[in-house]
Amino acid sequence: MRCFIAVELPKEAKEKVALLQKAIKSRDFFDKKFTEEENLHLTIKFLGEIDEEKTGKTRQALRTIKFSPFTASAEEFGVFSKQAIRIVWLKISGADELQKKVDEVLSGLFEKEKRFMGHLTIARPKKINQENKEPFLKLLSSLKTEKLSFRVNSFALFKSELKKEEPYTKIEEFYL
Repeated sequence: MRCFIAVELPKEAKEKVALLQKAIKSRDFFDKKFTEEENLHLTIKFLGEIDEEKTGKTRQALRTIKFSPFTASAEEFGVFSKQAIRIVWLKISGADELQKKVDEVLSGLFEKEKRFMGHLTIARPKKINQENKEPFLKLLSSLKTEKLSFRVNSFALFKSELKKEEPYTKIEEFYL
């Protein structure tokens, strides 16, 4: 099964992100698919395809994590590639130490992350033309995120399935 470790956002934070998405939706720059409010999450580590045995070992390792609750906050909007905009994200700060701890306890099972940038995927543009690219990037840089922060009290192991309805299933939640 395809798995990842993520922080679920509280309802209030999801609602604030949805408002920010509306600011982008109001401008019709390109065909885009927005991440549904209920599917917004902060991925800590993508595990890929793993079998039941490795899933069990992963769960055991994650149960050993001792970490204090913390506050995460939005910083800025961006894209991974300005040449071919495929993912629009909202950068989230505050989860780096948790991600390092997850990497540490899973080091015997998975490779450590080479680089980690906490983010929420908020849209997946289908196509964007050259004339809309710069105005769209300007819009992203003008959006204000300073009021978006949330408390992180847990993280979870999820299964991801390529389907429209409820693509993520929580396998186990781990409290801080």
